Amino acid sequence: MDQSSITPNTSNQQLVINGDNDSATALLHEKQARRRDNLSDVSFIEYMTVGVLCFVNLINYMDRFTLAGVLGDVKKEFAIRDDEAGFLQTVFVIAYMVFAPIFGYMGDRFSRRTIMAFGVALWCITTFIGSFITNFYLFAFFRGLVGIGEASYSTIAPTIISDLFVGNVRSKMLAFFYFAIPVGSGFGYIVGSVAGAAAGNWRWGLRVTPFLGVVAVGLIVWVMQNPERGQAEESRMKPTSYVDDLKALMRNPSFMLSTLAFTCVAFVTGALAWWGPQFIFLGLSMQPNVDITIERVSLVFGALTMASGLVGVPLGAWLGAWLVRRWGRAHAVICGSGLLLSAPAMAGALLLTESYFYSPFALMFIGELALNLNWAIVADMSLYVVIPPRRSTAEAFQILISHMFGDAGSPYLVGVISESLKKSLSPLPFEAPSQIVQFKALQYALFVTCFVEVIGGIFFLITAIYIVRDKQKVDRAIAEAEAQSAEPSHSNAQEDIIDGE
Repeated sequence: MDQSSITPNTSNQQLVINGDNDSATALLHEKQARRRDNLSDVSFIEYMTVGVLCFVNLINYMDRFTLAGVLGDVKKEFAIRDDEAGFLQTVFVIAYMVFAPIFGYMGDRFSRRTIMAFGVALWCITTFIGSFITNFYLFAFFRGLVGIGEASYSTIAPTIISDLFVGNVRSKMLAFFYFAIPVGSGFGYIVGSVAGAAAGNWRWGLRVTPFLGVVAVGLIVWVMQNPERGQAEESRMKPTSYVDDLKALMRNPSFMLSTLAFTCVAFVTGALAWWGPQFIFLGLSMQPNVDITIERVSLVFGALTMASGLVGVPLGAWLGAWLVRRWGRAHAVICGSGLLLSAPAMAGALLLTESYFYSPFALMFIGELALNLNWAIVADMSLYVVIPPRRSTAEAFQILISHMFGDAGSPYLVGVISESLKKSLSPLPFEAPSQIVQFKALQYALFVTCFVEVIGGIFFLITAIYIVRDKQKVDRAIAEAEAQSAEPSHSNAQEDIIDGE
């Protein structure tokens, strides 16, 4: 990053005397000179650690969207409507977001290896047990327990990568980690539809990931490295109180704005991931001479999701790494541009599904690709604008906000809008809605996602105004803390630094 373009930290909470500022500046330049900017500098155990985290993230998202791949069968067996089907995902996400702050607090203070192993074991056990339950409300309860287990992992895993790497290498490793999200989601659709069709029972689709989860627990316990917090940045900062952490995060404009933008991403991905296959199936099945099943649609939708992730996540990471060296605001601009490009592509896919076979898939691929540009970049931004001992709390806070106002409600909201529109679109309100009415109701409900994408893109572009300044404040705070650790006379210096983040 061009340091000349960065505004120095002139906060009114001046951290140290001038002599110490000179020492901190020298240390900051020294740290930047020591940064590992090539993957050839990464050790074998570090590669193994990232590989373990990616594997767990992959099966995490497989488990999350396996149910979406067999949603039609689930609705038939439990005899539920669209709003109740959306409620299954809402229960999962509510449990996920409510417990994320608890695990975030623990992740900044206790063994992350132990917390992650517990969480993965919990969601594997509850997924497996839930696959045998025949009561809808008890089944929904177990989906909530799965969300608790996944919250422990998703909150902590990115901070381990942050503590192992800095700079360009961190960005690449985060891209590898978040690459597993669209790929895992796609596998979820495929595993759910293929395993369910092969066994003649959709429940077998839920029984694949628990066995992979047992392997993941072993890898976390015996293979994964558990670095000291702030190790890669040689940070000597200690955790502050939870209240102070939250206050500092809410005063951090880059973090708050990117969190609001990511909330829009979560809203869109949650709704499209849950309802996408069902919507496409309804549209295609109305076309003449088209013979298609929901299992085949889920298979194609999963492959499309995987392909968009295979291209979009690395492309976003590459663009971010290349442009941020020349322009410090590039990360936020790329994320915003991706959402603004995705919105018209998704709108076109929704409009053409009724009349065309291939065009909706092509447009949806473009829309998802543009959406996937932001996964690795937004995670990197959220980490480098927050000091090391506060990052698990920051991840948890972002999960709470993005899911509370994002995908916790979007599947259910789309289902509710769809059910409401069925009543107004049906010529005879007391009769079962026709297929065209079901399709139109779901189509109009899903147009909400396009509007939300535009809002998210605007939030990301506003983030670009603050991102350079806030990143420099964190870099300098770390260097000043290290400079003052050699000066016993400044016993309260670190508290001043982290309070002034």
